[in-house]
Amino acid sequence: MSVLPVETGTTVLLNIVLLFLVSIEPYLFSLLNYAELTVFAYASVLYALDLAGLMAILALFTKMLTAEERKLVAASELSRQRIVRNILFLSSLLFLVSALPHFLSWRVQGTPVRVLFWYVPLVVLWSVRLVKMRGK
Repeated sequence: MSVLPVETGTTVLLNIVLLFLVSIEPYLFSLLNYAELTVFAYASVLYALDLAGLMAILALFTKMLTAEERKLVAASELSRQRIVRNILFLSSLLFLVSALPHFLSWRVQGTPVRVLFWYVPLVVLWSVRLVKMRGK
C-alpha cells in the first residue's frame, strides 16, 4: 500500500471533497431504492455525478502515486497501478456519461440503461482482479 508523503493543498482539497462525496453516497443510494419515479430521476443523476467524482478523485490520487519522478511506488507495481488509474478514469467517465437524461428514459427489460451502466466498472475491476489472480 502506498501513501502520498506530502500533504499539498491539492491533496487536502481532494481529500475534503472525497470525504463529502463518500458521506452523501449512502443517502443518494437509499433514495434510489425507495423514492418515487420523479425523485428517482433526480437522485440517479446526483448519484451518477457523485460516483463520477469519487472515481475521478481516486484516479487523481493514483496518478499522483504513479508519477515516476516521485518514486512513490515500487517499479514492479508501477504498471499495475497505472492500469488501476486508467480503469478509475474510464469508470469516472462512464458514470459522468450515465448522468445524461437519455440514459434514464432508455430501458432494458424495465431497468434504466443508466443503472445498467453502473455495473460496468464493477465487472471490469473484478475481471482485472481475476486475471491477476490467475496469473500468479
